[in-house]
Amino acid sequence: ACPVDHFVLFVYEGNHRPLDLFDTFPADVRHVYVEDYQVGPYLLDPFYLACTRDQAPGLWRLRQFAPDHFYLGEYYQTYYQQTGLTEEIAFFVDLDDGAKAVLSLMRKASSPAYSRDEMQLLECARPVVEQMVREAWALRRAQPRPAQDLDYKIREAFDHFGAQVLTAREQEIVRLLLRGHSSASVAEQLDISPGTVKIHRKNIYAKLGIGSQSELLGLFIRELAGHEGVREVRATA
Repeated sequence: ACPVDHFVLFVYEGNHRPLDLFDTFPADVRHVYVEDYQVGPYLLDPFYLACTRDQAPGLWRLRQFAPDHFYLGEYYQTYYQQTGLTEEIAFFVDLDDGAKAVLSLMRKASSPAYSRDEMQLLECARPVVEQMVREAWALRRAQPRPAQDLDYKIREAFDHFGAQVLTAREQEIVRLLLRGHSSASVAEQLDISPGTVKIHRKNIYAKLGIGSQSELLGLFIRELAGHEGVREVRATA
């Protein structure tokens, strides 16, 4: 036996928002796991980012893709922590036309992490899982995706987050920070010194009118949702 607290099957297809094909979330928490996620936090999800890199099919742990400071970063602290999960593993399944399905198997904080034996047991079930996922997708493909389901605006908002007050370099740093990279990791990614990153972070927070990392994702989500956000921020002298 391999107990799982929640299942969710997301399909990532082109420029569409993640499509929830199936989930087991009760109504009182579904908005956190699905609806809030679809608004924009998925852009910071290590599973989603792995799909954009054309990750090979298989069974993977979330932490295999997470940046070095993922569990200290804004996505985890401000969004993911709300889910109350202790671990998440997922089957990655290739679909037609470049789409990818991710079947996440979630365990709450009250449950232990998946053991090596459990991972091996689940790996044995992979052919059956892939067949079921493809069959579910074939049924869903008969229904056209609504035009408003396209996420061009979400991606554009992410790519240009803070553009009114931040420099291009500061925007690059913000995107990496939101995805859970530490100052050292940002420095490595951008080939600059960690000290330079820290100076940029201080300037970024001042320009955005925030005082901590925990406020950064909230500002980002409000921007995506069209609420008051960085568009209302004025650069400080």
